[in-house]
Amino acid sequence: MEFNIKIPKHLKQFHRKELEHYRYYLVNKQYSNAWYHLERSHIIGQSYPIEHIYSHWLMLKFGLMQKDTKEVFGQIIRLLVGGWKSFINHVPLGNTGGTNVPSLKRMSIPNNIEKLLERK
Repeated sequence: MEFNIKIPKHLKQFHRKELEHYRYYLVNKQYSNAWYHLERSHIIGQSYPIEHIYSHWLMLKFGLMQKDTKEVFGQIIRLLVGGWKSFINHVPLGNTGGTNVPSLKRMSIPNNIEKLLERK
């Protein structure tokens, strides 16, 4: 069994960039663009516990800010479960992390992110 503890440097760089885009759009009240980049950060970091949990933490805060009860409760559940699943490398790849998709559903990965994930 493979344990994922630390995100590779090349992925960390792109994960951080997606979070920068998220914050930029959030500050500028472009919420759909902000959420888009938050989902991308989730896809990149979901196999690594710290980044995975952090994505869900930001999604929870976003849900609270938007007063989206479904998102808030869904993210609380994901926060409780997501971290250990990424630690044991058992995540549904490509899943965007929001409550608008089932938490265990594999999804297609955007091409530019897939290329990043293939690189070791």
